[in-house]
Formats: sequence, structure tokens, C-alpha cells
Amino acid sequence: MTGQWRDAAGLCRDCDAPVAAHDDLCPACGSPRLVKAAGLFDLTIAHVDCDAFFANIEKRDNPALRDKPVLIGANSRRGVVAAACYIARTYGARSAMPMTRALRLCPDAVVIAPDKDKYAREGHRIRAIMRRFTPLVEPLSIDEAFLDLSGTERLHGAPPAVALARLARMVEAETGLTISIGLSVNKFLAKMASDLDKPRGYAVIARQNVMAFLDGLRVSDLWGVGPATARALAREGIVSVPQLRARKRDWLIARFGRLGEHLYQLARGHDPRPVQPHHQAKSISAETTFAQDIRALPELEARLWAMARKVMRRALDKELAGDTVTLKLKGADFRQRTLSARLDEPTLLAGRIFAAARALLRKAHDGAPCRLIGVGISGLAPAPPDMLVHSLDARAAKAARAELTAEQLRRRFGDDAVDFGIGLTGNRKKP
Repeated sequence: MTGQWRDAAGLCRDCDAPVAAHDDLCPACGSPRLVKAAGLFDLTIAHVDCDAFFANIEKRDNPALRDKPVLIGANSRRGVVAAACYIARTYGARSAMPMTRALRLCPDAVVIAPDKDKYAREGHRIRAIMRRFTPLVEPLSIDEAFLDLSGTERLHGAPPAVALARLARMVEAETGLTISIGLSVNKFLAKMASDLDKPRGYAVIARQNVMAFLDGLRVSDLWGVGPATARALAREGIVSVPQLRARKRDWLIARFGRLGEHLYQLARGHDPRPVQPHHQAKSISAETTFAQDIRALPELEARLWAMARKVMRRALDKELAGDTVTLKLKGADFRQRTLSARLDEPTLLAGRIFAAARALLRKAHDGAPCRLIGVGISGLAPAPPDMLVHSLDARAAKAARAELTAEQLRRRFGDDAVDFGIGLTGNRKKP
């Protein structure tokens, strides 16, 4: 271990200085933001989670919102909260809650429609900062990831625990956003730790404290145990983690199959899964739920074209193309239909995606009102834009260049800067 932290009990999150067990303030800078734990400087597995990510991006971009409750989502009777800032959460509003209920709890909340492309760009920025500290970054979602900092001490001149404090400060300085860190012996415990001290937190579950930590939890508190599993366990008289641990492995496997083995390991704080940095996306998609049901086919096609453009934008960001297009259509009765079509070659172009999806829509739509439409591509393969253009015949290459140029203009000047109309047919309709 690097010398200055060798005998320290912890560190200062604001200046990296080592601190002693009896310190309440950093002896170097006076900050109260200290992290202490037995074996702190031997831990290498972290979970990093952005704080109220969508809402905090909007507050950063509009300082007038800083002290106001903010909800991200569609402000309609069908809308669902995609994110709630911490002020809104004090009123009981939370993500996945119907927007109408959230506004009853927090009537003064500012509701903002989500800008998924902007959030994705910020997520990529933060992930790039993470990779400055370790190549072993495993994204879990747009705003969270696991990091393995094993073997990075010589690179950073500091133990992983110190490097993570630097990461948090760098993210805040470069993006204006904050993160919370969980540090422990494996992914499961690191994920649990990151929820203990939010926002702008840094929590540690030390190796010798694992069992004491788990003993204070209900099984429903465990990451990976959803409501259905928790109810199934409760029917067996298992509500707390100590009750789960008391059951034999064979019984859990006989009762729950492969999940039983997983539950057996979680109850003991075991998680052998490594941090895997190269998770390839399996599909790229976009969908929208309508404020009012839509029955007319032309209007559905207009919405579909808008979704195809979003898929193209996301595919361009990832430099991926897909050879299968999938349409998702949900009726007013919540009955869902999913149809797919295989293309002769991979594409990320909105025109080709739309053309295939429109054919599926005309096949699937029976005139009944619809509440949701979506489209996606799968069978993904690398597709840098220059390779895409040069791999096509002359006529198709010209159309591809036109679409790529139009997308560049939309990113620079806004979505209304240029549009070819629905499916590049010249029949222009606004979604």
C-alpha cells in the first residue's frame, strides 16, 4: 500500500488525506466528509450510481429549478414518473409511480418531459471518466456501473478507495453532477453499499462487517430479490436474511431452482461474478405511450417515423447496426403485439428501419385504438458511419449520406432543423 495511507483508518473525500480513527474532521482541510472502515484500503470492487440522474441534469441545465421539486415524465393521466429529485422524494414521489399520484403528493412539482438522448450523452461522459481510473467498468444502466480497481494502485499512486474519492470529485467538476459510491468485496455488496449514503455518498461494507450488515435486512432489501420472490419466500416463513440463511441449500434449490442457489449465496454475502466490461447491447429501441389512444394508421405511422429516428440516433452513438427490425404495438386494452422482420443487411438508417416497421404495422394494425408504439433493431454488428456508406451501392450510399447529414444538422440545430418526411417518401407529417 502507498505509504501515507498505510496506517490510516480512513481518508478525506475532499482532499484524500489519511485520517485516524479518532478524527471527526480532516486534519489537513477540516472537511467532515470522511470515510472510515476496517480494511478500507484493501477493497477493490465498487458500484457507482449517479444521484437522481435525470432530474439533476435538468437542474444543472436550469439553475432556477435547484430548490424546486422536479419530476421527469409525461404530465398526463397515463404518464409515469421516470425520475424524481430528492426534494420531490421527501413528499413521497418516486420513480415508476403514476404521474397523477406523484402530483397529488407533490402538487408544486415541476414536470419535465424526459430527454433520453441528452441523458444518454451525459451517461457516456461519466462512463468515460470512470475508464480513466480502470478499464474494468461494467455498465448496469445509463447512470450506474460496477468498477474493479484491482491492480490500479501503482497507476494512481493511491489505493482504490482514494481513487474513487477522486473519481467523484472529477465527475462533479467536469459534469456538474454528483455520484454515490459503494465499496465492498464483491458486486452484490458494493451495490447494496451504494444505496446506504445518498446523495453524494460514499459507503463501505467491510469484509468483517458483512454478516452483521446482512443480519439487519429483510429479504426484500436484497438486490436481486423482487416483490414476487419476496412474497414466495414469505409464504415459506422467510422474511429476514437470517431466516433465509437458516434454510439448507438443498431445500432452497428444490423449492426455487437456480434462484435457490443464488439466494443461498446472497444470504452469506457471496457473489463470485467478475466485473465484465464488454457487455454488448442486444438491441436498440425506442417507444412512446400516447396521451390519447390513436386509431388512425397515418398518425401511427407518423409516430413510428419519430421512433425510427430515435433508434438511428442511438445506434449512431453506439456505432452499431442491426439486421432485424421489431415493431411493438400495444392496444388500448393493453394487449401487446410484437412482430419482427429480417433485413438483407444490417442498418442503422431511420428510413430503412421505418420502411420495415411500417410494413409490420400495416400487418398488425386491425383498426383498434392503440396506446403505445415502438420500434427496435437487433442482431447488432459494428457499423461506423463511414463503413456504412461505403458498403452500399451508389444510390443507397447517397441516401445514407443524406440521412447522416440530416442527423448531424438536427443534433446541431434541433430536431426540427431538417426532416425528409415519413420514411423518406416526401409525405411529410409531424409526429
